[in-house]
Amino acid sequence: MSNRRVLFFVALSCIAVPCAPAQSFSFPNGSITALDGLQNAQMDMNLFLIDSQSDTTTPLQGRSGSVSKLDLKAPGKAQHEFDKGYQLLMKKDLQAAVAHLSTAIARYSSYVAAHNALGTAYLDLGQNDRARDEFAQAVALDDHLPNSFLNLGCAQLALSQYADAEESFRKASSLAPLDLQLLSARAYGEFMNHDYPAVLKTVDDVHSRKHKNAAFVHFFAAGAFQAQNDLAAAQNEMEILLNEDPKSPSAGQFRAILEQIKKERSTPRLEAKLQLIEPVSLSTSNDATPEGESRYAQHVLQDLKERRQIAEAEAEPEPTCSNCTTTVASNSTASLPRPRTNFAGTVLRTSVEEVGVFFSATDHGKSVTDLTASDVVVSDDNRPPAAVLAFRNESGLPLRLGLIIDTSDSVRDRLSFERAAAVKFLQTVVTGKDDLAFVIGINNSVLLVQDFTGDHTLTARAVSQLAPGGGTALWDAVAFAAKKLASRSESQPVARVLVVLSDGEDNSSSTTLKQAIANSLQGESSVYTISTRDFTDQAPDNSTGDHALKTLSELTGGATFVPGSVGGLSASFSDLQHVIRSRYLLSYKPAAFQRDGRYRSIEIKAQKDGRQLKVYSRKGYYAAAQPESTEH
Repeated sequence: MSNRRVLFFVALSCIAVPCAPAQSFSFPNGSITALDGLQNAQMDMNLFLIDSQSDTTTPLQGRSGSVSKLDLKAPGKAQHEFDKGYQLLMKKDLQAAVAHLSTAIARYSSYVAAHNALGTAYLDLGQNDRARDEFAQAVALDDHLPNSFLNLGCAQLALSQYADAEESFRKASSLAPLDLQLLSARAYGEFMNHDYPAVLKTVDDVHSRKHKNAAFVHFFAAGAFQAQNDLAAAQNEMEILLNEDPKSPSAGQFRAILEQIKKERSTPRLEAKLQLIEPVSLSTSNDATPEGESRYAQHVLQDLKERRQIAEAEAEPEPTCSNCTTTVASNSTASLPRPRTNFAGTVLRTSVEEVGVFFSATDHGKSVTDLTASDVVVSDDNRPPAAVLAFRNESGLPLRLGLIIDTSDSVRDRLSFERAAAVKFLQTVVTGKDDLAFVIGINNSVLLVQDFTGDHTLTARAVSQLAPGGGTALWDAVAFAAKKLASRSESQPVARVLVVLSDGEDNSSSTTLKQAIANSLQGESSVYTISTRDFTDQAPDNSTGDHALKTLSELTGGATFVPGSVGGLSASFSDLQHVIRSRYLLSYKPAAFQRDGRYRSIEIKAQKDGRQLKVYSRKGYYAAAQPESTEH
């Protein structure tokens, strides 16, 4: 397939180089100039879904990366016209492509992919108003697809509607919050709209993550600082850019810009200023990717990879943690050392030696909701605690719930039933006046389809919009959702829970299972998993995916449900509801405690009416080597 690229040329206004022939849009400053050869300072941004898996493209560029549920209902004749138009668009036969795509829409007006493709054809033809209208229609039909907002933002840039473009890019990145290319587009839109504080905030967000192939955002930050007359900060951003991408073919130009900034700092009256100049080239390159190994071979390799990750996650915690002095002070004890990730335990990070543990208990699979402190025994480092400080049922706490739904190709046949069960679950469990939930869909990318809300109508609509297709970035989704739960400012204690509906077969994440568990523990989130594997037509086997889900839930203090069929899914959700609402918080002071960075195990036992109960809780923590300071 072809890759459509939006190139960003960088220039100093005192240098004028004629632009290569291309469809281009000049910026408000008027001139279009470019440093010769700066072809690699670019951001890949498909204007509609193109099958591509290169390191520099967003997962949303795959044709299955972001699919509208409406497109699955397109009649055969409309699909036939769309396929013809799509192929013609790839061959740059634009007028013929417009004809077929228009026919597809005439036969099925709700064809989101056809509106996006037709908008792309119009944009290539220079009919920017028409392109914007088609992309806007795609958004109006389905506002849960980040690629449609991305396309709309590109058309708005072409029309110099910078405020609108910034908002469109912002919506795109909010729907796919882990996609660095969308964040880069957002920074670009913010820069063009002169929203410099927003640029800096977005660049900080990108910089805080692993951002291979996205180092160029530091140029936006440099431009934002320069526009605010902070040349020292602009110089620092250019130095970061060169440090992160020293082998860039554009490194020579970046160094020239850096030297110009230094010169400007020493000569304030110098007129040359850092600018961002854009042709926005819509040229297409032909770099079709050949198919790799067979699907079976890929599945085997993926299975081996996931087994290694499970073994890594289940490995015994190291006796001591040498990096446990770098954590942040908190009112509870659920953090991890950085950069090391010994997820099997958290780090004690309070100035007072107090450990808080969330747990739940079941009796033959049924939740036990009436435990008292006398029913529970805890040991810390194989010793009873010096004192039990508090014991409370968590059912009275406001709920913060993240629901993660796997929408990959592997669940295509049962997604409709899963959506209905998930909607009913949310309506049943998010019932308190202060309860809030958010919804994430996962395929190749992580899509935040609904942010925190207590409105059942909004969550139901978000779940119903999810469509099947693509791979599974499951561990990326868990890590992101755990951070999202932990980062929300709360004025009172809350119960943080993640619920994962998946077959557990991750094949698209950059995050490992171990790292996802570490994030969950750090954010004090218990993860409950429901397997979507169907055993109706086959005997249950020792699935790697189920094993991974079990590891994830057990090591975060959650529980795993394996209904075995779509018919059993509702019952599993019902059981999960009772478990979530019957958690307890136990706080205690450990005996013989020393801040030596050593791993300390936790074991909780509970019984009721003489019957031993099954307890779900985290397994231990690392004691920080030094008391943490709360001063900044």
